[in-house]
Amino acid sequence: MAEPSPSTSKEAVPISSELYPSGDDLPYEEEILRNPFNLKLWWRYLIARADAPFDKRRVIYERALKALPGSYKLWQAYLRERLDRVRSFPISHDLYGHLNNTFERALITMHKMPRIWIMYLTSLTEQRLITRARRTFDRALCALPVTQHDRIWSPYLTLVSLPGVPVETSLRVYRRYLLFDPSHIEDFIDFLIRSQLWQEAAERLASVLNDDSFHSIKGKNRHQLWLELCDLLTRHATEVSGLKVDAIIRGGIRKYTDEIGRLWTSLADYYVRRGLYEKARDIFEEGLASVVTVRDFSVIFDSYAQFEQSALAAKIETTENGSDGSDGDEGGDKNGIDKLSKKFLEDFWLNDDDDADLRLARLESLFDRRPELLNSVLLRQNPHNVEQWHRRVKLFEGNPTKQILTFTEAVRTVDPMKAVGKPHTLWVSFARLYENHNDLVNARVIFDKAVQVNYKTVDNLASVWCEWAEMELRHKNFQAALELMRRSTAEPSVEVKRRVAADGNEPAQMRLHKSLRLWSFYVDLEESLGTLESTRSVYERILDLRIATPQIILNYAFLLEEHKYFEDAFKVYERGVKIFKYPHVKDIWVTYLSKFVKRYGKTKLERARELFEHAIEKAPAQDVKPLYLQYAKLEEDYGLAKRAMKVYDQAVKAVSDGEKLSMYEIYIARAAEIFGIPKTREIYEQAIESGLPDNAVKTMCMKYAELERNLGEIDRARAVFVFASQFADPRSDSDFWKKWNDFEVQHGNEDTFREMLRVKRSVSASFSQTHLILPEYLMQKDQKLNLEEAVDTLKRAGVPEDEMASLERQLAPSSANLSAKDGSRMMNFISAGVESQPNNEKVNANNEDIELPEESDSEDEKIEIAQKDVPATIFGELAHKVTVDQNKVAGSEESGVNAPLVIPENEAPFFNHISSKKDFDNSILKERY
Repeated sequence: MAEPSPSTSKEAVPISSELYPSGDDLPYEEEILRNPFNLKLWWRYLIARADAPFDKRRVIYERALKALPGSYKLWQAYLRERLDRVRSFPISHDLYGHLNNTFERALITMHKMPRIWIMYLTSLTEQRLITRARRTFDRALCALPVTQHDRIWSPYLTLVSLPGVPVETSLRVYRRYLLFDPSHIEDFIDFLIRSQLWQEAAERLASVLNDDSFHSIKGKNRHQLWLELCDLLTRHATEVSGLKVDAIIRGGIRKYTDEIGRLWTSLADYYVRRGLYEKARDIFEEGLASVVTVRDFSVIFDSYAQFEQSALAAKIETTENGSDGSDGDEGGDKNGIDKLSKKFLEDFWLNDDDDADLRLARLESLFDRRPELLNSVLLRQNPHNVEQWHRRVKLFEGNPTKQILTFTEAVRTVDPMKAVGKPHTLWVSFARLYENHNDLVNARVIFDKAVQVNYKTVDNLASVWCEWAEMELRHKNFQAALELMRRSTAEPSVEVKRRVAADGNEPAQMRLHKSLRLWSFYVDLEESLGTLESTRSVYERILDLRIATPQIILNYAFLLEEHKYFEDAFKVYERGVKIFKYPHVKDIWVTYLSKFVKRYGKTKLERARELFEHAIEKAPAQDVKPLYLQYAKLEEDYGLAKRAMKVYDQAVKAVSDGEKLSMYEIYIARAAEIFGIPKTREIYEQAIESGLPDNAVKTMCMKYAELERNLGEIDRARAVFVFASQFADPRSDSDFWKKWNDFEVQHGNEDTFREMLRVKRSVSASFSQTHLILPEYLMQKDQKLNLEEAVDTLKRAGVPEDEMASLERQLAPSSANLSAKDGSRMMNFISAGVESQPNNEKVNANNEDIELPEESDSEDEKIEIAQKDVPATIFGELAHKVTVDQNKVAGSEESGVNAPLVIPENEAPFFNHISSKKDFDNSILKERY
């Protein structure tokens, strides 16, 4: 007899009445009874009972799935509702078991639906059923096609990455996943690193780097992967084996030059972690000796210094701990022989563990060698850098042997054609090192080798010869120095030139005989140590080679003058002025002319004049002034005053515009001294007419006016002021107008002062482009200011206030009438349209037709202007003088003498010029003359 099942052995559970269909469910139940396999009917039934308890909906779902077990829509909705129901319960609740059974039943027919699998797998993962979930993942991978495996692997990897999952299990899953998608090997490597599986992580990372077709899905380049591998190998040197770490890192050093310092440090760190300290030191030294950038050098040196400091600190700490432990063991009973043998073994120098002093010496030596190591890095960047070689020699100051070795290496390494700096200074410093140690023989050997080097420029080779000769001079070997100079300046033979021309590469030695530096030094030696004839021969040789400079010409001439060869010196000057042109020949001409005049004076006056004429003819305008001054001085001292004036007259025309004013000043000063002040009037007139700049003309006019004032010619001075006023803007040139104002206060009267103010307004209008469109109230203000200035001037002259008031009323009516007339107009408004007239008629203000009064053809028609006499009491004594003058004029008219002032003939051109210089109002001239 069969064993009863558990369901039959238990009593039947009564079904709640709520689970039975109600009256509202009858329409749906009847439709389902008629057509139980219609999905729409079941779905409409579920939607209608959306607010019903879950148990009742569960019964409906079960009935529907029994009728339609292959409906994906029903299974998904049913499973979602069951998932939502169990979320509020702990994972140990029985409902999770029912949920899992429901998923299993669903997968019987839905095993090809990935969404059902993902829902089931996610639920198992949340329940932390690791084994069941892993097996379910495997079932899903077996059931689904390969094209949908990527949807399963993502939650699968999430499962095996949870804490508590055995590492071996995770490894197997990841290895299976790499068979499916090898491109995600970086995720596997990250997992290995998180799991501290350093060996396999290093192997996998090395395999990735060896695969040329690998493409990182995380965007990492091979450089980053290489650095990760190096860090992994060095930080876990004891856990990783089987890989050639040294070869891997050295390959990275050769390939990735921008991370050389870091890679060398990583390689040394690898050996440090493995306990191979001496090997680590060798790696540090090799890195310092091979890097070519200061940044990489700093990285390696800092790591090296930190390693030595750590080793020293660890040794000192170990020594202190050992000494504390040995003190406590002294109480034990030991055999004397054992103690003695142990003492011998411990004190033996090969078995000495106390090497703290050695480690300290290593650290100090490392810091002492830092400048030398850094200099080596800079020289590896550019071995032809001369300055760095000099600095390297200075590092070994006090150690001649190392300095000699450094110089030897430098002169062998530096290529003069590629050198940065002056390569000959290495040879000179090398020889000077032997000289400082009194080894002249080796110093001469060094110089002899130095002069055979093919330098880039002739000046470098010439400098070596000069240094060699100076060394001989310092040791009193004068003849040897002269012989060196003769040897260096010797011209190569024709055969040598032909051979060099055939080679096509002309060395510096072939051009040495034309070196000006060498010849200058040679001629200095000859002047100091040789004879006059030998020195002259050297100078002549320089001139023949056409390498002379103006200074050499002057030196040669001075030498001949010192030995009283004056004519030969003048011949040298003549050769100099033929060789050179301006501006280089300027000093030669000035010296030549001054020396010639000083030597001969008036004895050879005509020859001196010819020289000056020739010099002036060739000189440009900016350099001719000193020559003219010398020429005029010659005429003043030894010639004729008229010729001197003629020279000055030529000079003011020949000099540049910037020097004309100063030249005219000199001309006027000399003319005044020689011929007297009246002679300067002609020069002043010439200067004003010569086309000087406006500022210079104004300056000259002011001086001319001062001259006339000093001579008592007040009217002439005033006329000059009138002429000069056209060049003086009242807004910027207040000095001129102040001087004229002071002049009128001192020498003028009311009419002349008012005329000055009128001229000032006219000039201001001519300089200002906006004056004609100024508002009228500003023009009235200007008139009022001018009136106030006039009143202040009369007040300073001592005129009483009542007389000034009457004069002010005479001057002011025009402005008062104007203000009264336009009082009704708005300020700041210029009418451009219709204006009202006094008789209330409106007239267009901008009529195109302008009515002008008809001109009279009669020339005899005269217009009478009403004049009003100024009270005589205003002028005081001036009125009395005017009365006396009028009586004199009346007497002269009766006697037949012409009253008007007659302009002298020699002054007429000047005043004609004044009246025609510009379109300028010269009413003063017409009134006065």
